Amino acid sequence: METQTTEQEHHLSGDWTIAGVVTQVDALSNSLEQLSGAKNTRLHVDCAKIDCIDMSGLQLLHVWMQCANMRGVQAQLINLPEAMKQIIQRLGLDQSFTDNYPDVA
Repeated sequence: METQTTEQEHHLSGDWTIAGVVTQVDALSNSLEQLSGAKNTRLHVDCAKIDCIDMSGLQLLHVWMQCANMRGVQAQLINLPEAMKQIIQRLGLDQSFTDNYPDVA
């Protein structure tokens, strides 16, 4: 698992299933601290290297993005793997994710 944050991009990777989200929490928490001093109000969240994701991972990611928003940073998911898009559709989350994350459509 690796997350990497620059001023305009955040790169996610690894396991985002119920088994893997525990290892993602610390990295996301640290990245929120980095966002607190960000000068940019927009952040692209690159999902291209996410290996697998389920409802637990989607929930964590959604909450993290809301926290970023509360810090004044508008996060946008980009480069979603096809499997991630399918899970969003299969779980019936299309509407909530497409409203905020245009790369899902």
